[in-house]
Amino acid sequence: MIAIYHLITGLVFVAVSPFLLVRMAFNADFREEMLERWSNWKSLPACNDTLWVHASSVGEVRVARVLIQGLLKRFPHHQVVLSTFTPTGYRQAVEFDLCPVFRLPPDLFWLTAGVLDRLHPALLVLIEAEFWPGLLHQCAAREVPVLLVNGRMSRKSARRYRQIAPLFRWMVAGVNRFAMRSEEDTERLLSLGIPEARVDTTGNMKFDALPETAATPQERQDASLVVFGSTRPGDEPPILDAITRLMQEVGNAPKRFVLAPRHPNRCDEVEAMLLNRGLHYQRFSELDGQPNDDTAIVLVDEIGHLNDFYRQSQLAFVGGGFSPEFGGQNILEPALHGVPVVFGPHMDNFREEARLLVESGGGIQLTSEDELYPVLRNLLEQPEDIELRGRLAHETVEKNRGALDANLRILEQLLAPTTE
Repeated sequence: MIAIYHLITGLVFVAVSPFLLVRMAFNADFREEMLERWSNWKSLPACNDTLWVHASSVGEVRVARVLIQGLLKRFPHHQVVLSTFTPTGYRQAVEFDLCPVFRLPPDLFWLTAGVLDRLHPALLVLIEAEFWPGLLHQCAAREVPVLLVNGRMSRKSARRYRQIAPLFRWMVAGVNRFAMRSEEDTERLLSLGIPEARVDTTGNMKFDALPETAATPQERQDASLVVFGSTRPGDEPPILDAITRLMQEVGNAPKRFVLAPRHPNRCDEVEAMLLNRGLHYQRFSELDGQPNDDTAIVLVDEIGHLNDFYRQSQLAFVGGGFSPEFGGQNILEPALHGVPVVFGPHMDNFREEARLLVESGGGIQLTSEDELYPVLRNLLEQPEDIELRGRLAHETVEKNRGALDANLRILEQLLAPTTE
């Protein structure tokens, strides 16, 4: 089976190579991206008994940061390296500056073999839902144990994998242990035929990945923003409708709203919507200190600032939940700061976090986008409800920390035979 996989991926590579080369010749940014993905692993120092952590994008990199900090403390004599897949994840990882970082190349035999030869890993740790069959089978052949941490298995993914269950089991045969973030994720994985002995429920490390310091009581008292964070396509029309009505119909509506698309490259698209509605706004990158007095909306067109806005907010809506295509975004960041969180019905990628916040009262899950305005209005007209829900949101975060230690214990078990 693995030979067929390598044959197919090799043929695909040969077929697309001419198109890649032409695009690289005429597009400097694409050329830089391809060279980074295909070859920057060669700049890594040659290592032995490396602890290799792989995290695909920004959210997983934040989880990896906490894990790596734990690894550096518990295994100080091992070299730790971090790989990422997306360019934004790579930039975030480099910024954290915890260990050597590289872009994981495509799952082609000669590339992954080169990485393994360079790192000689004692263990490979995958974050959340990263399955690369070629890499996993090479790890198995080299007797490199593999651990999936913070594992998730959404209903959509489980339904899809169930149709090809034997192929899925082959694909993940190289994963020695699955440390899943909730009982629900564990049950879905077991339903695909993965043996119970390989599966544990360890909790969600995204709670541990949040900063230790939340907004201060004074910051909460001064909070005056409503933040719409990590918005995805389709989120902005109901958001802008809600903002317009809040400004027109609610006497104590906030003076300013913050709108932060999940991907800053969508800001031109969002800006066109703002112009079409005649709303006063400024891009964050163009601010000189404070926004103008008549600026109703700050459009965040740079990454790395959303957490600061959450600290200053009295209320937050987190996007990505109005469409099953996206499955929600991280709702824990505002909750940490004692901010009530509103989000949509489709939270498949953050189902456990959504359940915990809704059950505690720190979060409100809408059933449709039509509920956005009335829910926001109701909250803004009841400041005492905002204060209570914010406190409950913060308590939910603090009560669910601790998954890191559970994952490190499993990691120690896998690593023990190589360190004896």
